Amino acid sequence: MPANKNKKRRRMAERPTTHLRNKYLDNPPDFAQLASLYPSFKPFVFFARDGRPRIDWTDFNATRELTRVLLLHDHRLNWWIPDGQLCPTVPNRSNYIHWIEDLLSSDIIAKTTTNGDKVRGFDIGTGANCIYPLLGASLLGWSFVGSDMTDVALEWAEKNVRDNPHISELIEIRKVESGENILPAKGSSNEALVSTEGHACLNTGYYGPPILLGVVRDGEEFDFCMCNPPFFETMKEAGLNPKTSCGGTPAEMICPGGEKAFITRIIEDSFALKHTFRWYTSMLGRKSNLKLLTSKLWEVGATVVKTTEFVQGQTCRWGLAWSFLPPAKKIVSSHVAEKNNLSFMLEGLERKLGAIHVLQSVESYFRDGGALCKLNTSSFTADITAKNHHSDAVLKSELQNCDRVPSCEDVQEACRSSSYLELPSNNLSFRVSVFQQTPGTLLVKGSLQQKDGQLSGAFSSTFRRLEEVLKQKFGREK
Repeated sequence: MPANKNKKRRRMAERPTTHLRNKYLDNPPDFAQLASLYPSFKPFVFFARDGRPRIDWTDFNATRELTRVLLLHDHRLNWWIPDGQLCPTVPNRSNYIHWIEDLLSSDIIAKTTTNGDKVRGFDIGTGANCIYPLLGASLLGWSFVGSDMTDVALEWAEKNVRDNPHISELIEIRKVESGENILPAKGSSNEALVSTEGHACLNTGYYGPPILLGVVRDGEEFDFCMCNPPFFETMKEAGLNPKTSCGGTPAEMICPGGEKAFITRIIEDSFALKHTFRWYTSMLGRKSNLKLLTSKLWEVGATVVKTTEFVQGQTCRWGLAWSFLPPAKKIVSSHVAEKNNLSFMLEGLERKLGAIHVLQSVESYFRDGGALCKLNTSSFTADITAKNHHSDAVLKSELQNCDRVPSCEDVQEACRSSSYLELPSNNLSFRVSVFQQTPGTLLVKGSLQQKDGQLSGAFSSTFRRLEEVLKQKFGREK
């Protein structure tokens, strides 16, 4: 029995996927139970060979009905969206809400609004689903302004608010007028970033309706804004993931320049609005955009910039938050706390190559170096242990001169030549996880399993060496 408890405790420690206050952390949705309670959900549930109840994630009707019953069962929320509108996943969206709760309660930026203990948020592009205002109001009693511009989104967002009278007074749905866009203030450091002929970021090519400027009213104050931006530049790009069907209209999914252009526009608006918001935040779909956007924020004078990662199943997203208010307390660098967790992106893979091919190459690389490797193809993880008698090894591949993206045949030969470096006398144990981002783009994460400061350096060197090898074998850095 104690052994089972220890295994469960280890699994919990290894799972940096769900926010600690997310109700689905210890109780993920039970499809069988939900099917027995909600007859409308039952037709979408089937039992796999392993006996577990599942749904078809490529079926929009199944994912929509799951969202509906979760919101009703766990949050007492009545909810629906018409065909084709973006269908959110409740656990993932809850993670974002709880992260903002962390930012507000951290006191890094002191509360400046005059509404006492009440919290007021602004949801950019709330959509027909209106998921963030509904969750924020029901979970935490926050009030919201949710903005959007399409008639369908406004109609259904308002309906979803009306259908929940216990929180309806907390949520205002506001129409974004698609008239002339508002440019950054004359003389600001962002004035040079936009053309004088329209609302366009010269660096990103964004042309679109107002986001914050022109929507936020004079004299309004907010504790935060949040945004699930259009991640893609084209609907073809948005529809390339064959494993899921979450719907989504062009207005919700795409904009010229993709998420980088859209969030850059939020940054420009935030520079003009400055202290109107205590925190500005947005979600991102590509980790590679974090560095550029963070640099942009420091350029325009942000006083605090924070980032986080949202992981739910095989889906990864990132959170970006910033403020122009003076910090009330000293901020400890996140790199100190997170040195046992490292990650990198693999981009430019052939479409026929996926997470399993990279994971097999990870296994090959470490086994050839003399380490033990346990592969789990269902969770896309590999557990690595370098034993004491391998202490003269560092699992270091001799990189070949390679200036092309590999073919499937190359995968079988990946990481075959290994030499050795020194490791500490203690066993080095860590987990490598591979997540699909978009077709041709994967996230590789490494997590040290021991809390031993002496091992962190060896883990970092080993993981960075793995990064070099995989990037040489699978794609070009962008």
